[in-house]
Amino acid sequence: MSLLKLAWRNVLRQKRRTALLSLVVVYVTVAVLFLYGLLDGYGESLVEAYAQYVQAPVVVAKAGWWQDPDPEHGLEVLPTLAHPLIQAQSPRLSLYALLRSPYRVQGGVVQGVDPEGERALSRVPFKVKEGRWLSRSGEVVLGYRLAQRLDVRLGERLVVETGQGALGLEVVGLVQAGVGNVDFAGVYVHLEDARRLSGRGILATHVAVKVPRGQEASVAQELNQNLPLGLRAKGVWDLMGPIRADYEGSRLVYLPLMGLFMLLAAVAVVSTVYVSVRERLREFAVVESLGFAPARLAAQVALEAALASGVGLVAGLVLGYGLLWYTSTHDVFGPLMRLSVELLPEAGLSEHLYTAFRPVYGLYASLVVALSALLALLFPGRLLLGLEPSHYVKGE
Repeated sequence: MSLLKLAWRNVLRQKRRTALLSLVVVYVTVAVLFLYGLLDGYGESLVEAYAQYVQAPVVVAKAGWWQDPDPEHGLEVLPTLAHPLIQAQSPRLSLYALLRSPYRVQGGVVQGVDPEGERALSRVPFKVKEGRWLSRSGEVVLGYRLAQRLDVRLGERLVVETGQGALGLEVVGLVQAGVGNVDFAGVYVHLEDARRLSGRGILATHVAVKVPRGQEASVAQELNQNLPLGLRAKGVWDLMGPIRADYEGSRLVYLPLMGLFMLLAAVAVVSTVYVSVRERLREFAVVESLGFAPARLAAQVALEAALASGVGLVAGLVLGYGLLWYTSTHDVFGPLMRLSVELLPEAGLSEHLYTAFRPVYGLYASLVVALSALLALLFPGRLLLGLEPSHYVKGE
């Protein structure tokens, strides 16, 4: 306790160096918290977009359809899916088609859906910006950006052509979901119309299943154990394809960043403590000549560095979590994400990005600061352990 009190007194006495060391630790702590919160928030926004707008939490289809998403690999019989965590399920029929308005022609993927089943499964029906959601056959709902490209408006006709047939459908709604795949490419028709367009006598290409968030992979795995031969279930992470690979790759980039922050903190600690020790060598020599063991001197310096780093860590945690709370409740990154959606409309990005807020980030930041401090204290400690009091007491 006496050593701790002495170390604390020295920390308060050297205000400038203490402030410098604490500020660097604050910066490192805030950076670690924010980087983890931003990365996890980005991952959550991707999962949200794909699970609620682009695909579904879990999708069940034939194995052949996963290899080649063509209606010829569709379902002639809808499977009976039973699992306690299934909240809703609805058949869908996806097919490539040519979209013809009176003024433009564009290719796209048409999604045949059951209007009421989709309300229980997806958020798309609740994001209709103009008009209404589907209610019967003969209607089509478009992403509002796609409607702009086709130069088609509510009440006008849109011809949907496939290699097996064509239908003239009335545009009854425009969707603005804030997700690129929906706003720029969303085409939703009644399931009966999609079956006519497929021309193959299939009921659906796949079944979309809603399950609680975070349970997608486990539910898909358990469904695969009981599905009929030839069917396979996939969770939302498996549905994201290259987007998932990009996200997981970005996590690997954080490893060298964490090393950089650790190096920065270590340099700050070692430089501050080393200069402090060099300037106080005469003081330490006198204390050691009075019987104070070199190991206790090194422990005192380590305590001083730990106390100053601890002050910075606490302040950094307060500031870092304050920043995470603000960015997790306010759409700070909205303009950047909207620009990304404009540039990469097929990436499935959302127009909104909120950081994650998790207590474990504080542990990560504390470990970075603790490890960097331990590495940095090797040099000042060696200097004190090799101190020769007689030289400094004599003024040499």
